[in-house]
Amino acid sequence: MTTVDYRRIECLPLLDAVVRPPGSKSITNRALVIASMSSGFSRIRNALDSEDTRVMLHALKQLGLSLHVRDAGDSADKTLDIQGTGGSYPNKEAELYVGNSGTTARFLTASLAFSDGLYRIYGKHRMHERPIGDLVDALSRFGARIQYEQRDRFPPIRIDGIRRNEGPDTPPAVLSTSVSGSISSQFLSAILLAAPLLTEKRPVRIDVLGTLVSRPYVEMSLAVMKSFGAHVDATEELSTFYLPQGTAYGPAEYGIEPDASAASYYFAAAAVLGGKITVEGLSRRSLQGDVHFVDCLERMGARVAWNDDSITLIRNPDEPLRGITVDMNAISDTAQTLAVVALFAEGPTTIRGIAHARHKETDRIAALATELRKFGACVEEREDGLTIMPPRAVDWPESVEIATYDDHRMAMSFAVAGFRRPGVVILDPRCTEKTYPRFFEDFEKLRVDPAASRQAQP
Repeated sequence: MTTVDYRRIECLPLLDAVVRPPGSKSITNRALVIASMSSGFSRIRNALDSEDTRVMLHALKQLGLSLHVRDAGDSADKTLDIQGTGGSYPNKEAELYVGNSGTTARFLTASLAFSDGLYRIYGKHRMHERPIGDLVDALSRFGARIQYEQRDRFPPIRIDGIRRNEGPDTPPAVLSTSVSGSISSQFLSAILLAAPLLTEKRPVRIDVLGTLVSRPYVEMSLAVMKSFGAHVDATEELSTFYLPQGTAYGPAEYGIEPDASAASYYFAAAAVLGGKITVEGLSRRSLQGDVHFVDCLERMGARVAWNDDSITLIRNPDEPLRGITVDMNAISDTAQTLAVVALFAEGPTTIRGIAHARHKETDRIAALATELRKFGACVEEREDGLTIMPPRAVDWPESVEIATYDDHRMAMSFAVAGFRRPGVVILDPRCTEKTYPRFFEDFEKLRVDPAASRQAQP
């Protein structure tokens, strides 16, 4: 343990608190890339300051954008001022490091494919193991020129922008494409976000092949696009999208709501400890599908109250949690959180519909199975999920070290187990900086003063 970064989790008391998680990573990066493609000046309020958003900001600066970060003091959220470029980035050549940020890699791949420059996108080793071929195939149907540097269908990639190769007499590429929806919804979102760059002379049509995973994230993309003036016609099942000729982004002042995935750890803590937690800034009107994680906890025995600008979860510690069977395809980023809650339930919990989670920061299904078994749980792993039989009280280990696989959600989810039972040690806790740099500090506030009404981050 002396050579490995770790954090020993301290148990929390019964909760009675009001919190406000930092801004949504998913919305922040969508707003950033849209603002970069818009015409005019945009201001983004409550933007998350984390590893993933810093990677996006750094890439946009490398592309030559005029971008100012307003100092908000000791806060995880920032106000960002951006001068849009209309999709013609000032710097026509750049090598862009994206870390392990899927949104940055995929959103920039699409916007740069429709640009007038030459670019290279590369990242961490794990990013080079995360597929991008379905996105490249779809962009190629528009006429984009993208080359794989090392392994076919995976980053790093080199992009030769469409506008760079179009002359006044060049016949237009066919402005329709199709994209697989079964691996990652980010492929579809990336194309949608960048598509207004192609509509100056012609409309654009996008068809989805196969089953669309994580549908709420596509709905989020459409909502943020609309806030910047770009309306997309879509079929009810989100299988076909149509952008009329002349669709374009305008400037906007846009506020980011709190991160619903981050909120899941607060709701989970209240569920396993008992007590009451209110998360401000989220409601049924939220753009994030992950707000419906509380529906799972309600089925397990918690009580949930939806308010105009907050969600409250209450659980009587004298009443047991029940195991459930649930399809988490639409809210897969909270599957790890629910799997840890399942350790404290009576009876098995089955999570299904998350096969695409194997292509995230790590193979999340395999990683969950490995780490849950360390607690004495019996775990049946399947291609699209797993079944968790919680351990008997006598089988709980006195201590357990949790590997995090460079996956922020593994660290934060398994910390919830340590809030209830002593002896949980999280290895490489700094991986939480990807989306929630102050995760442990914010939960420490609840341990010191569990009855306080406070914001996790102002």
